[in-house]
Formats: sequence, C-alpha cells, structure tokens
Amino acid sequence: MRRTHMKCLVGVTVTAATVLGTAAVPTSAAGHGDHVVRPGTSIQSAVDAAHPGDRIVILPGTYRESVLITTPGLTLRGIRGRTVIKPAATTAKAANTCAAAGNGICVVGTKGHTVDDVSIHSLTVSGFKKSGVWASWTDGLTVRRVTATKNGTWGIAQERSTHAAFVRNTAVGNGDAGIFLANTVSEEGGATDTRGTEIRENDLRGNRIGVTARRVRNLVIDGNRMTGNCSGVFVVGDESKPAAGAMTISDNRILKDNKFCAATPRLSAIQGSGIVLTGSERTVVRANVVRDNVGSTPLSGGILLFKSLVGALNSDNTVTGNLVQGNKPADLANRDTTGKGNAFVSNTCGTSVPAGMCAE
Repeated sequence: MRRTHMKCLVGVTVTAATVLGTAAVPTSAAGHGDHVVRPGTSIQSAVDAAHPGDRIVILPGTYRESVLITTPGLTLRGIRGRTVIKPAATTAKAANTCAAAGNGICVVGTKGHTVDDVSIHSLTVSGFKKSGVWASWTDGLTVRRVTATKNGTWGIAQERSTHAAFVRNTAVGNGDAGIFLANTVSEEGGATDTRGTEIRENDLRGNRIGVTARRVRNLVIDGNRMTGNCSGVFVVGDESKPAAGAMTISDNRILKDNKFCAATPRLSAIQGSGIVLTGSERTVVRANVVRDNVGSTPLSGGILLFKSLVGALNSDNTVTGNLVQGNKPADLANRDTTGKGNAFVSNTCGTSVPAGMCAE
C-alpha cells in the first residue's frame, strides 16, 4: 500500500507542507512515497526504508557514502550540480558491498531476480576507486543527467543487464571508460543481448575511452559528444558466440580524442582513435562526425576495423554517410581485410587504408 499523506525524512517524519517549505526541493517532490535526505543524514537509510516505486530526493550537499539499491522501481534524484556523492572519509569496515567494491552507487540484482526500473537522476558521483555508478543484473535502468568524474575505473558501468537508458550524462576524467557496457566482467561468454539499451546525448571527456561496448549486442550509441579521450567508441568482441555487434553507432561527434593511454594486459596502447570495431558483426556506423583524431598506435585513426586481440574477425558491418576528416594516420581504415561482408559507403573523408574508400 503506497503512503499517501506523509513523507520520510531520514530519522524524522514530516508533512508535505514541511517539505514544500524547503525551497531547494522541486515541486514534484510533493508526490506520494517520497523520502527527502538532507546533508548529515544517510542516503542508504532512505533507500533501505523505501518501497518499490518510491522516490528518494537528495538535497544539495556532499554525502560521503556508497549507496546500494536492491529494491525495484526506486528513483534516486539529486539537485543537479549541487548533490555530490563521494567516498566515505573513514577507513573503517565498508558499510555495504557497494562500498567494499569501491563503487559510488550500485544497483544489483541476481541471476533470475533482476532489479527492475530503477532511475538515477541529477547528481554527481566522484572519486570512487572503481565506478561512479555500477549496475549488475538489472532491467530498465535509467541513468540521466548524472556527472561521473575522476573515478578509478568507469564513470557509469553496467553488466548482465537489459533495456537500459544512459541519457545526457557527463563523464570526465575516469580511469577507463566514461560509459562501459559488458556481458560480464568476471568470466568469459557470448555477447549479451541488451534488448535495445540506449546511450544517448552524453558528454564524455578526458577518459581512457568515451564508450566501451564489450561483448554486447542490440544497442544504440547516438548523439553523444566525445573529446579528449584516448578513444571515442570502442566495440570489443572475441571468438565467443553470439558475437558482439548488431548495434547502431550514429550521429555522434568524436573530436580530438588524442590523449595517450599506455598498453594494458588486454589492450595495446591507444591514442587518436575515433570509432574502433574489433570482432564485431552487423554493426552500422552512420552519420557520425569524426574529426582530428591523431595518433601513431595501430588503433589510431578516424573509423577503424581491427581484428580482436584473439583474432576474431569483423563481419557484415556497414560504415556509411560519415564525415571523417583530419584523422591520422587515416580517416577510414580496414585493418581486418580477412573479415567478410564489411562495407564502406558514401563517407566524406580525405584518406583511407586501403585507398579508394572515400566518396568522390
């Protein structure tokens, strides 16, 4: 039964009039089942007290904790630019598994029991050892207008999940990808069908990679801006089945991703890489602007097809209608010439490897 007349301020029960008397709380916070968190109180306590469908409104301030969400249908909403979540200052035992893993906000289900329809809106997660936002075994997750900065690995990351939407977020200065999607990070296996996950209109700057899609398929990467990363978009596949791919990468602006990132055990050095497909099938790369990505690594250039690290080939991918200029060593490069069915069609560019792939 949804609560209809009262709200829960952590540690205090207040009336709707009391909450609306706080100018920082938007008018929409007057809805039923809201919980309001103030500086000095616990976001996690409000989450633990909430029921499916409730909303937790976090007032402006800095909150030093990690938040674990396992209840479906919750909305966690801050006041954009003014609600900041950072790691706990204490070195005491971690308060929950999210904190223990080094993450800021976690939405975690289990195999056969996903956590569905959680929304995270309008807040900042910064300085966590692993990820700002981490999700596993979820369905219908929405992350919107979240700023993820200076997290050790990923800004916003998801595995084993479906039907997600990552929209109008900002990810800056994270150790690996600004937005990271994977089938799983802990074991091998075929690509996960994300069932139409969307990555749209995000601003991704100064990360290792803007967007990484690793062993996933059936998603859209559209309308994002990526600059100052080592690479813009990186699609990673391998020999597992089903293969990665069956996605659309469209209408993105990928400019001057010229930061240098040293090699790792899983990936060679990268610099000046716009869009890279490795071991992908049936991916459409369409109507992107890819400019001035410059480097001297094997993965440098505007839009590239490249064998995966384990030798998996690209197949039946289409690169069409893109504006690709000022990239070095080439605007377009098919460095996977043994792959079958790949097509470069009607792209405006200056240089290609092999020659002849630019529209006249």
